[in-house]
Parts: sequence; C-alpha cells; structure tokens
Amino acid sequence: MEETIVRKAKVVNAHGIHARPSHAIVSAAVDFEATIELRCDGRVADARSILSVMTLGAVHGAEVEVHATGPQAKEAAERVVEILLSCEGQAHS
Repeated sequence: MEETIVRKAKVVNAHGIHARPSHAIVSAAVDFEATIELRCDGRVADARSILSVMTLGAVHGAEVEVHATGPQAKEAAERVVEILLSCEGQAHS
C-alpha cells in the first residue's frame, strides 16, 4: 500500500481559490506522477480537475489539507502547498 503524504496550508490569496489559483494548482498537479486531493471543511477536490478545485470553496484563510499518493507524492504535495501559501494566481487590482 502506498503512503499518503499529508500537508496543510492556509489559503493566502485574498480571493481564495478562484479561477487563477485553481489553474496554477491543476497545472502543477499534472506535472507529477501522483494522485492529489485537496480537502477543506469536509469537501474534497481532485487537484487535476479545475472544476473540482474551483468548487472546493476554499476562501482566504481557510485551512486546506493536501493528500498525495504515488511515486512523486512528496514533491507534488509540497508544490501545491507552495501555491496555496503564495500569491500565485492573485488577481491584480
């Protein structure tokens, strides 16, 4: 049985996980040989599906758990956490 890597991060994007950060997460997820799920407030999203990530409903300050399994699980989880902790995909005013 494969080990699941779990990382936690708070969403720093002022607008939460909307279209731009969702795109950044999905673009990163497809680069890894890993299954990645985002979990927030009892909801689960497939990190390879933009619709799934966008409908997760993770707002600014929400804690998101990143669950990853597979050969590149650690790297994948860390990359998704980097996106959540950064302003990647931040809307510009």
